[in-house]
This record gives sequence, C-alpha cells and structure tokens, in this order.
Amino acid sequence: MNGDTKFWIIVASKDHVKSALLQGIAQACHGKVSPLKRMRKDDFIIYYSGKHFLGRPEVCQEFTGIGKVMDDEIYQFRASGDFCPSRRNIEFLPGKDVSILPLISGLNFIHNKKNWGYQFRFGLLEIDRHDFELISSQMLQNDYVSKN
Repeated sequence: MNGDTKFWIIVASKDHVKSALLQGIAQACHGKVSPLKRMRKDDFIIYYSGKHFLGRPEVCQEFTGIGKVMDDEIYQFRASGDFCPSRRNIEFLPGKDVSILPLISGLNFIHNKKNWGYQFRFGLLEIDRHDFELISSQMLQNDYVSKN
C-alpha cells in the first residue's frame, strides 16, 4: 500500500454482498455512479451488512466482504429491464464475516459509540488506515494487506 491508498466501507445487504463476491464487483448506493468515482485503483473496500436481506427486518451487523479495487474502470451493467447499475471490478480476498459489535469501541469512524449505526446511512464512507487494519485483521486469514 502506498500513502495514496484509501479505504472504503460500502453498505449493502448480506445477500447482495455474497452475489457481488461471486461476480467480483462492487456496487454502491443502489447502483449510483458517483460513490464509485471516489475510488481509485488499489484502494481497499469492506462491505458492511446491516441486514441479511434487502427489505427484510433480520439484522446482520457484520462486515461481509473485503477486497481491492482492480482498475479505474466504472461500467454499467443491465441487471434487469431498466435497471443498469454502475459497477467496479474488485479482487476479493479470502476472509470471514465478522460482527461489528466487538469492534465498535476501537473504530475511529464511529464517533458516537451509542448510536454507532448512524455512520452507515449514506451507503459509502471513507475510513482511516487504523480502522481498515482493525477490521481486516479480524476478517482475513493472513496478513495480506500489510504485504501488498
């Protein structure tokens, strides 16, 4: 990682994240292009899933995917009739899903530890290296991030 590397959290339901992992893509904010334009090649993303399924009440509250932005290309994909979300190519890393709950006290981006979910309301947020390393240390099977 170089000093220009940025770290992002994308908010999506766990079922959508697992589909994205299989496809090697990232979508943010229901397919909007503007959040994806903030990312650059070699930035890292972490998916956070507040829910297991979009539109259902079952709470998840886990980090559910982690990867690296592969290139600077943003493209549209026809997902259905008139829905063409914007996407980016991601190299996902082998990791496990991790609950946010034991990490809240150590995360800098969560200013109000009591109302911690507030930070996720916009669907994409930039985090600092400390927070990324804390989360990734729990998700990854090895020390991939430090080596790359």
